[in-house]
Amino acid sequence: MSKHPVVTGILSYGMSGRIFHAPFLETNSRFKFKAVVERSKKNAQQRYPDIISYDTVDSLLDDEEIELVIVNTPNQTHFDYAKKALLKGKHVLIEKPCAATSQEVRELFDLARKQGKQVMVFQNRRWDSDFKLVKRVVESGTLGEIIEFHIRFDRYRREKSPKVFKEINQPASGLTYDLGPHLLDQVISLFGKPKDSMKLTGIHREQSEVDDCFTFILSYDRGLTVFVHASLLVAQPLPAYVIHGTKGSFQKNRADVQEQQLDEGMWPTDEKFGLEAVGQEGLLTLIDDNNQKQIFYKEALKGNYKGLFNAVYEQIRKGKPYPITEEQIIWQMELLEKESWNK
Repeated sequence: MSKHPVVTGILSYGMSGRIFHAPFLETNSRFKFKAVVERSKKNAQQRYPDIISYDTVDSLLDDEEIELVIVNTPNQTHFDYAKKALLKGKHVLIEKPCAATSQEVRELFDLARKQGKQVMVFQNRRWDSDFKLVKRVVESGTLGEIIEFHIRFDRYRREKSPKVFKEINQPASGLTYDLGPHLLDQVISLFGKPKDSMKLTGIHREQSEVDDCFTFILSYDRGLTVFVHASLLVAQPLPAYVIHGTKGSFQKNRADVQEQQLDEGMWPTDEKFGLEAVGQEGLLTLIDDNNQKQIFYKEALKGNYKGLFNAVYEQIRKGKPYPITEEQIIWQMELLEKESWNK
């Protein structure tokens, strides 16, 4: 069993490469951050002078030392680049959505098995501080039997994104494929595959070609209903998580700070990294045996996406199953590609 660091290359040094990948590769001794693809501006080498900045994807894939390729290019390219990397004998970590259809997902996992390599999906939001607290509350049984689970991601962005590929009506485009994978993965990680589902989408921004809001209604055994929602036109965000159970309720704002801290240049090794601001505690309301209301404030656990990268290393070097499973990704994709009820 090799204990050598996993030699890794990133296919793009845009926002995701700069914020979500490079800092974790650089500060984790389990990885050797070797290369990125930068077609024009060579920004990565300013912060990481020892890496190679390749001009093309093919050049990086031809680097025989690279074992793991992070596919963080525009959504519609994920499937093709992941397939190309697997055929070059690389392990692959793919940003969400990993493909446009469940059939493409199955094809990637089948090809990985044939090549003797691993396909892993970058569902980093499982390591958000707010969700880690939500997971602890759900699994503790404090709320009794869960009846309703509401999860949402609110933003207000009336203008079109400067990233043109996000605004073109093409496979894996729109808000459903942008934020849907995050929210659905969190739900699936808690409750598994729903027994039934409904999907609704809408376009409300002026001259938008792609959906800018969505709602999934998921039903589970024992009467649990899950509501999943996101919109680009919410001026006053609601709590990101609201849970109702037979013994009480819990709500929590979306308050993970990792993206902001990384964007500002903080390293994941900083002692303040991943710590939520004071005042963002979750609100737990319980009803006691005397039918009296009791209120508690729950401090979030520390967020740290390093957990995902450690899981990638454990899968590649030790054969320990990656926590985001093939089955879960297929379930997610089947929900995403479902026909919208209101169309």
